[in-house]
Amino acid sequence: MKVLVIGNGGREHALAWKLAQSPRVQAVFVAPGNGGTAADPKLTNVAISDHAALADFAQAEKVALTVVGPEGPLAGGIVDVFRARGLRVFGPTRAAAQLESSKAFAKAFMQRHAIPTAAFATFSDAAAAHAYVDAEVGKSGAPIVIKADGLAAGKGVVVAMSLPQAHQAIAWMLSADDNRLGVQHNTGKGGDRQPRVVIEQFLEGEEASFIVMCDGKNVLPLATSQDHKRLLDDDEGPNTGGMGAYSPAPVVTPDVHARVMQEIIHPTIAGMAEDGIVFTGFLYAGLMIDAAGQPRTVEFNCRLGDPETQPIMMRLESDLVDVLMHATDGTLDQVELEWDRRVALGVVMAAKGYPLDPRKGDAISGLPANAADACVFHAGTAPAEGAPVTAGGRVLCVTALGDSVKLAQQRAYDLLRGIHFDGAQYRRDIGYRAIRR
Repeated sequence: MKVLVIGNGGREHALAWKLAQSPRVQAVFVAPGNGGTAADPKLTNVAISDHAALADFAQAEKVALTVVGPEGPLAGGIVDVFRARGLRVFGPTRAAAQLESSKAFAKAFMQRHAIPTAAFATFSDAAAAHAYVDAEVGKSGAPIVIKADGLAAGKGVVVAMSLPQAHQAIAWMLSADDNRLGVQHNTGKGGDRQPRVVIEQFLEGEEASFIVMCDGKNVLPLATSQDHKRLLDDDEGPNTGGMGAYSPAPVVTPDVHARVMQEIIHPTIAGMAEDGIVFTGFLYAGLMIDAAGQPRTVEFNCRLGDPETQPIMMRLESDLVDVLMHATDGTLDQVELEWDRRVALGVVMAAKGYPLDPRKGDAISGLPANAADACVFHAGTAPAEGAPVTAGGRVLCVTALGDSVKLAQQRAYDLLRGIHFDGAQYRRDIGYRAIRR
């Protein structure tokens, strides 16, 4: 069978790498792919991005299964387009993807269905937002969280540690001219792109990524993971799309896992159905788990996380094609996933200037061959004569397996130190929370 993966990041490289391992697979296409997928003889890049043209390609090539990686095509309704053609595709519809594409939609949904999350308020008027922040910080103090109501590749969240920082974030997110976070603003009632912000209570605790697959009625949890959102060591600096991740996440104990399924995941799937929106695809609940083990939802994503996908795919021993065929047949209740008992840990190497102004075009050298216990997944790279070059903010995710978090961390950083491109930046403490536990 032929498989199509839509996207060009590290998540899509890891998905395509895993799908190509299936004995059932004849070819894996990646649209549009990146420098890493271009260099892999088992993968074929396809320079198509238009949704209708991708559906045409899938029909012409008799693609048996399509997996959509990024949030942009999902929010744009690519699953609806493929389904209208009778094509087998895994992902949420445009309506279901609002759980990620609109923070305001997601927060109102959680409030309506009693899903635990932070207290919040939503604004499109800048003066009202500034006044609300003044009142909240005056009452409870900083930090306070400012979120753009739209897709921003993981960068549309500011944890403001002071009142001036909160006001600056509001100005950036509600400005029609100064969109330095690259927010794709959602459409307002008048049909125009209307900037909105969600301002919410700061939650104390430890973050974890809880990702499940859903076929519309059955839910299958994946291995737990934890990513590192801040740019710098010790969780300092601006939020990013993710600077590294590891799996499993020790903070998700069996008790916490049961609570997340009972209090967050199942009510979300049921609530969407109750609202007339059947959810299929990957559902990612970004959690904050407090000292008492109570999980609350920081955000929803309607796809696999990046960089969480890279260590999760390294640990997955089941045939991903078989799992996805069950997911698109509505029979996920017949699946049990098998996992490598080892820890997988991935470290992101980012371009100079990331997250606000990443530089592109720097040559990448020292890339090692993939091994049984380590892979370098490409994200922001492009093929070039002689060597790939940087083509995005997050460039590579160096991922390794080990018998402990510490050993996986050592293996990943040993590999990373041999890779070079000008201005490369990366955290040196991925996995630190698990090591300190």
